[in-house]
Amino acid sequence: MSVLHAILLGIAQGLTEFLPVSSSGHLQIIPWLAGWDDFEGRDDLKRAFDVALHLGTLLGLAACLRREVVALLREGVGATARRHRPLSIEARLGWLLVLATVPAGVVGVGLGSVIDEADDHVWLTAVMLAGFGVLLWWADRRREGGREMGGFGVGDALALGLAQACSLQPGVSRSGVIMTAGRLRGFDREAATRLAMLMSLPVIAGAGLYSFIDIGGWAGIPADARAGFLWGTVASAVTGFATVKGLLALVRRHSFGPFALYRVMVAATVLTLIAASVR
Repeated sequence: MSVLHAILLGIAQGLTEFLPVSSSGHLQIIPWLAGWDDFEGRDDLKRAFDVALHLGTLLGLAACLRREVVALLREGVGATARRHRPLSIEARLGWLLVLATVPAGVVGVGLGSVIDEADDHVWLTAVMLAGFGVLLWWADRRREGGREMGGFGVGDALALGLAQACSLQPGVSRSGVIMTAGRLRGFDREAATRLAMLMSLPVIAGAGLYSFIDIGGWAGIPADARAGFLWGTVASAVTGFATVKGLLALVRRHSFGPFALYRVMVAATVLTLIAASVR
């Protein structure tokens, strides 16, 4: 595998994982546009590489929000030893975030083969980019809710969890669909954004473990691809860290409208190239 390709895809992953623009869609469209085929005939290895890049952004997120992440882990685990005491806000939020991952896990395991087949359809990714981009814009304009993360409840966890399950289709955007659902549930932009970020922790960690076991561990990665895996993960971690900081500052002052417009423009470009038989 080309190390340069891995680094460029890692940067793309880090920039798009937490923005509502679909990182999986970009990881599909960029090689398609460039004509790269680093994993020809090795779909299992391609999936493992995508997960490795997601793990990189997970590390970047955990480093950027380390205080919140440590508090959620400490209070959530500690709550199991304090059964008869009221749950702290952090413990309750931590367990609700775990609950929100259940729908995505069920769909991912149950419909994994169907989702893998859809990965080959770039036109479908483009349609999802545009459609869910418009939905994000509509939800953001429709609701000026002021709910904060402290009000996150069981109903919210299930609603956002079901929305997150839709993001297994490239182009939907895990962050984007959670932000959309969060806005429709009345959360303000910053709360919806933070929830999208924190909900990625158990999902990406679980997917990473599943994929690592599925390919046979480190030994299942060909020797000539290991450098690409490593550098791609590092690139996604560094850019992911910077993106988290920038996005949290951005949503305090601006709407999600520019992201929706970007999605529609990318979709229109891809569909035009397909219609003109350029790609």
